[in-house]
Amino acid sequence: MSLSVFLELVEIKAKTASVIPFLLGLCFSYYYFHQLNWQLSVVFFIAMFLFNMVVDMLDNYSDYYHADNKEYQQKTNIIGRENISPKLVLTLMIVFTVISTILGLWLVVKAGLAVLWMGIFCFAVGYLYSSGPVPISNLPLGELFSGFTMGFMITLISVYINTYQVFTWNFPTLFSVFLVALSDELWISNLMLANNLCDAEEDESNHRKTIIHFIGIKGGLIAFTAKNILAYYYYFLPFLGLAPRGIWLSLLAIPFVYKQNKLLIHKQVKTETFITAVKTLLVGSASQLVAYFIGILFLK
Repeated sequence: MSLSVFLELVEIKAKTASVIPFLLGLCFSYYYFHQLNWQLSVVFFIAMFLFNMVVDMLDNYSDYYHADNKEYQQKTNIIGRENISPKLVLTLMIVFTVISTILGLWLVVKAGLAVLWMGIFCFAVGYLYSSGPVPISNLPLGELFSGFTMGFMITLISVYINTYQVFTWNFPTLFSVFLVALSDELWISNLMLANNLCDAEEDESNHRKTIIHFIGIKGGLIAFTAKNILAYYYYFLPFLGLAPRGIWLSLLAIPFVYKQNKLLIHKQVKTETFITAVKTLLVGSASQLVAYFIGILFLK
C-alpha cells in the first residue's frame, strides 16, 4: 500500500476534526486554568490520533463488507478501488488500537479514572459509529455523535489532562468547556451532514437511514447553513471570560465560510462540493484557534 493510499484510507484530510479540538483544549487550559502538562498532552495526542485513524479505517472496512451496491464496493470504496487487502486493514486497526489503549491506560494511571470513563465513551462511539448491528453512521444520529465526541469530548479530555489537579467536575466547568468547543462541534457535525447530503442517493441504495432520509435534501441544507451561522456564537465568549478578545480576529473568515456554504447549497456532489465542508471546518476552526492563541499572547 502506498503512502498516498494509506492517507486516503485513514482520511487524513479530515484529521482537522480531532487535532484542532485538542489544541483548543490546550489554549483554554492555559487561558482559563493557567495550567499545562506537556507530557500528558503529547501522549494523549498520539493515542487520540491513532484511534481516530482506526475509526476511519473501520468506517471504510465496514462499508466495504456491508455494501449492497457492488459498484460502490468495487469502484468507490477505497478498499475495493485500490485493491487493498482487507486483512492488512484489519491488522492495522488492531495494532493502532492496542497502542492507543496502552497509551490511554498510562494516562489513567497518571491523571485518574476520569480519563478511563471518557476514553471508554470515545472508544465505544468510535467502534459503534460504523460497526455493530446498527452502525451510528447509518442512523440519523451520526451528526450528533460525531460532533459531540470529536468536538466536545476531545476538548474536554485535553482540558482535563492539563488541569486534573485543579479541575472540578461541576456544571459551570463542564458548560464552560462545552461553550468553548461548540463551534468545533457544529462544524464537525456539518462535515458528516455534507457527506450525507452528497451521498443521499447512494445511502438509500445501501439502505442507510441517515438524517437526510428523514428531513430531505432541503432540510439538510437549511440545517447545514444554520449551524455555520450558529458557530460564530463564540463572538460572545470574551464577555463570559472564556476567551481573550483576540478571538474576534477569526471573524475575518466569515466571507470564506459564506462562500463555501453557498457552493454546497448550489450543488451536492461528493467529488466536487463535499470539500466545501472540509474547508469550512479547516478555515473556521483553525482561524478560531489561531485567534485564541494570538489573544492569549497579545490581546487578552
